[in-house]
Amino acid sequence: MTQAAAESRQFFERLLAAGQGDATAYLGLATACAKLGDHGAALAAADQVLALQPRNLRALIVKADQLSALGDSRSAASFYRAAVGAAPAPQEMPADLRDDVARASALCARYAEAFETDLRERLGSKGLDEPGSRFSESLEILSGRKQIYFQEPRHYFYPGLPQLQFYPRNLLPWLDALEAATADIKAELVELMREDAAFQPYLQRNARLPHTEAHGLFENPAWSAFYLWKHGELVAQNAARCPRTVAALREVPLADVKGRSPSVIFSLLLPGAHIPPHTGEVNTRLVCHLPLVVPDKCHLRVGNETRPVAEGSAWAFDDTIEHEAWNGSDRTRVILLFEVWKPELSERERAQVRGLFESIDAYGAPS
Repeated sequence: MTQAAAESRQFFERLLAAGQGDATAYLGLATACAKLGDHGAALAAADQVLALQPRNLRALIVKADQLSALGDSRSAASFYRAAVGAAPAPQEMPADLRDDVARASALCARYAEAFETDLRERLGSKGLDEPGSRFSESLEILSGRKQIYFQEPRHYFYPGLPQLQFYPRNLLPWLDALEAATADIKAELVELMREDAAFQPYLQRNARLPHTEAHGLFENPAWSAFYLWKHGELVAQNAARCPRTVAALREVPLADVKGRSPSVIFSLLLPGAHIPPHTGEVNTRLVCHLPLVVPDKCHLRVGNETRPVAEGSAWAFDDTIEHEAWNGSDRTRVILLFEVWKPELSERERAQVRGLFESIDAYGAPS
């Protein structure tokens, strides 16, 4: 390999000396020099390629490799990240380049971990690191271990609300009482589950709306629901079967918008089912889960945070931040799912939102 690399280097040097070189020739020279361990020459040649083609993946990776070999891991990480960020889908690359990009991605993760570890040690020695804090999460984002997620409502955005993935419990004082009712709620659910027809697919087709992003879940029983409230209306016959559940929700600030919300459901996810990444419609609400029947390997991801689902442990999250759910077990998972107002909204603001959606629904309505 060394002899072949030496001959390759000589060939490309002659080509360039004759004024016949282009980015391809410089890249060939950079590759040959790298194989010979001449890191300085390889860097110089890679720089020539990047001056002509700044997004050349091979040149970015060659330069990163040389910087790494010379001990400049910080700069190397920058070029590895640039290569990974500029890479097309794996199937659109030749096999050798696909392997190099995968290697660059793995090295990015390694450098990010080393960078974050070093930062935490330095900050910890000054008493400035605080695991689990917002500052701690900022370090994870800075190092590249986490990415930034923002609210992306599909329909309506209310400005000025905080970008929180899972909401702190201290902002949800009613949550403890709801969790205390878990056994009563679960008992009513178990009775419902004895009836196969009680649950219907959660995503139903509406002839008045386009359906372009259902991820195969329309009319799919893998994700099914039993409604206690639907589009803001109590489903009387269903609620009558679950009086203790209805009673447990009396002190919950359900997001009440005529004809729209709340929806309160027992949400069922069959074994092996996956709800793909998606975002909700409006950022004035939170979606809440009270897990009731929970086998192993059930998880929910909201933004950067993935949590295991545990029976009786409720949470509220902003569903306009990208989220997804899994049931990786061989048994059914069921939760109580409902919507509440975001606590930052005043009563006046909630009334404004109600009025807005009532006005929207009145516009163009069939007479």
